[in-house]
Amino acid sequence: MTGGSPYVPHTAEETTAMLDAVGVEDVEDLFDVPEAVRFDGDLGIESRTEAETKTEVAGLLSRNDDLTEFLGRGHYDHYVPSVVDRISGRSEFLTSYTQYQPEVAQGFLQALFEYQSMLVELTGLPIANASMYDAATALGEAALLAARVRETSGSTVLVPGYVREERVSVLENYGAGADLDVQRVTTEQGTVDLSALEAAADDDTLVVYAENPTTRGTIEPDLDAIGDIAHDNDALFVVGSDPVALSLLERPADVGADVVVGDASVLGMPTSYGMGLGLFATREDFLRQVPGRLVGASEDAAGKRAYTLTLQTREQHIRRERATSNICTNQAWVALRTAMHVAYLGPDGLLEKAERMVTLADEVAGALNGITGVRAPVDDRYHFREFVAHTDQPAHAIVEDLDAKGFAVHEIGEHEVQVCVTETNAGSVDDLVTAFQEVAR
Repeated sequence: MTGGSPYVPHTAEETTAMLDAVGVEDVEDLFDVPEAVRFDGDLGIESRTEAETKTEVAGLLSRNDDLTEFLGRGHYDHYVPSVVDRISGRSEFLTSYTQYQPEVAQGFLQALFEYQSMLVELTGLPIANASMYDAATALGEAALLAARVRETSGSTVLVPGYVREERVSVLENYGAGADLDVQRVTTEQGTVDLSALEAAADDDTLVVYAENPTTRGTIEPDLDAIGDIAHDNDALFVVGSDPVALSLLERPADVGADVVVGDASVLGMPTSYGMGLGLFATREDFLRQVPGRLVGASEDAAGKRAYTLTLQTREQHIRRERATSNICTNQAWVALRTAMHVAYLGPDGLLEKAERMVTLADEVAGALNGITGVRAPVDDRYHFREFVAHTDQPAHAIVEDLDAKGFAVHEIGEHEVQVCVTETNAGSVDDLVTAFQEVAR
């Protein structure tokens, strides 16, 4: 090894031999980087020993607030069993080589095939790809798929008001090139207002999107009716969810979903504040319109079961005009971890985890509702993991005061905060309730 990195294992002699073989003198000769964009300065990074580096990083990390988080709204912290870290960290899976090329190892392809199969079972839809970046990009790709397959000329994407602005912003960016118009639909009690949706939908509607559970933690009571409105207007019905919730809720395919998107990193990954794992599943007749990559099962020349990248409809592999997406990578390793976590839990374990997300949210909301100056949940709906609470005191002050006591919750309105509880912070609920009692007066 040349410099201690396990990911660049070539010795200097091996590197020289490879350069000789291709007839160049230096690694830089392999690249043609224009002078205009080439950095030719000093990065100003002083060399440090391992001990010095650890000390400096520890100092930086110590500046972070040490808060017990009750945050959610798209990023959820579920306990990841150690076996996931242990197996996913094996050298067979950790490599600098991209895991989405045809040459990817059979073991990794099998893991991605299993990941796809789990999503197929959970969504009820027959096609799932090998992942997208996150829930937002998956939603954007769903809108573009709708624009490609829809036979009429509509261009409007209807999105409930509860969806986070960040997710809508990505959708708008995706839709700009296809001249799509993203419009918000009024919500009622934290779920879609069916009358408002019916009034908004027309022949120009391309997509009707709904989440289950929603960003506010509510369960849509009439998901099938939302799907009917979409289909009555010749639009595609896109549902956003995640694997834990899907193990308990009605399968999206059974309520008419044409595409299911969402974030699968709720399993296999710790809270990552931005990085996700976009899930994408759809109907079989949209097979050749699916963005990203599909792993399929086949047989090798000896008749043994084998796995292969079946579809890669991006312009790197096919003609640009036939490409469905130019998304450049996927979250193969994250999908691998999710598949491992689901396999570890099994159907019963996954369902047990989901059921606990219902009871925890109900119990914590009930405890907060008993505090003077707090009303929870605000929405008269069933909840999953999280809920919105009304506070008589300004929400901003509540959030700041809770922060001072070591707790983090979301401020989402002038007098509304959002609280998310999972198995990782459930042990601190009593302390949170005590803190609420002190700050909500």
